[in-house]
Amino acid sequence: MTLELTLQGGDVLCPDGLETSGEIAFAGGKIVAAPAGRAVDLSGYLLLPGIVDLHGDGFERHLAPRRGAMKQMGEGIVAAEAELAANGITTAVLAQFYSWEGGLRGPEFAAQVFEGIQAVRSSLVTDLLPQLRFEIHMLEDYAGLAAKVAAWQVPYVVFNDHLPHDRLSQGKKPPRLTGQALKAGRNPEAHWQMLKDMHARRSEVPGNAEALCAELAAQGVQLGSHDDRTAEDRAVWRERGARICEFPETLDAAEAARAAGDSIILGSPNVVRGGSHKGNASALELIAMGLCDALASDYHYPSPRRAALMLARSGVLDLAGAWKLVSEGPAHVLRLEDRGRLETGKRADILVLNKETRRVAATVCGGRVSYMSGDVASRFLR
Repeated sequence: MTLELTLQGGDVLCPDGLETSGEIAFAGGKIVAAPAGRAVDLSGYLLLPGIVDLHGDGFERHLAPRRGAMKQMGEGIVAAEAELAANGITTAVLAQFYSWEGGLRGPEFAAQVFEGIQAVRSSLVTDLLPQLRFEIHMLEDYAGLAAKVAAWQVPYVVFNDHLPHDRLSQGKKPPRLTGQALKAGRNPEAHWQMLKDMHARRSEVPGNAEALCAELAAQGVQLGSHDDRTAEDRAVWRERGARICEFPETLDAAEAARAAGDSIILGSPNVVRGGSHKGNASALELIAMGLCDALASDYHYPSPRRAALMLARSGVLDLAGAWKLVSEGPAHVLRLEDRGRLETGKRADILVLNKETRRVAATVCGGRVSYMSGDVASRFLR
């Protein structure tokens, strides 16, 4: 059941900017013209559009806190949703690997995750969307993958290539091979041979990838590429219909995406940390150059909120511009035009922040409370 309330006295981030001591009303799950229902005093708080997280795998720790310890996917997803809500995320894309790496990234685990999402998502408040991250050298898995994507109701597929091609070209074993093999439940030598076999068949990948992209696009699935290194990489994936550029590793790749009108997604932990942990392009620098459409949590759900507030505090962007990268921007990339802004007719996805501490006090998703804590709870219940 959705609430009918008018939130008064807080500073509201409207499409035209920050309105001090403003008000916002919602009923029937949508933002409506005030007044509506009972009034709630939120003086001392910021009211912002709910965060739309279009790529995050932080849910993994809830699904498998220890290897083999978690068997009930649904329970893990419920726990992950609680963390999402506590961090102001109202729409979350759960990015699940489908990879030769096995274990939590293997096809069998992916099937369990997607089936688990299907089983519980309608009972949760946060809007959960599954994403499949497909390793392109899994040649035996191309046939039938589009049918699986349809059955799992996956609206967004991203293509990865994590094979250590440089080492394989030199005939050298990659670092951490033994640990990776054991995590996947494989003999290290068998794992090493599998990597060499996939690398040897790399010439077969382009044709298979083109055919799969065409099949997925015909199903209405959005496509993206992950970790593009060069402008040429971006051009190849664009030709295949992948118009989302996730986490470009270089300025060249990001500039090529922008020149062609592709959407550019960066990781918010990169912003919070002040740079990439892998030494790739700095998200701060790309944002300052206008080469970012959306920030994603990547692997850390508190980071979108923290990154947007850091950008505003540092003066790289104003609050409206910075918050757009975690709300309206990602909503637009995902073609979810019903959310991302606090305006009449949009979904009532509202994040309430303590003005002093900038901590999440409450999260409202589609007019329903998904998270609430502390003093703000007493105000809603008064």
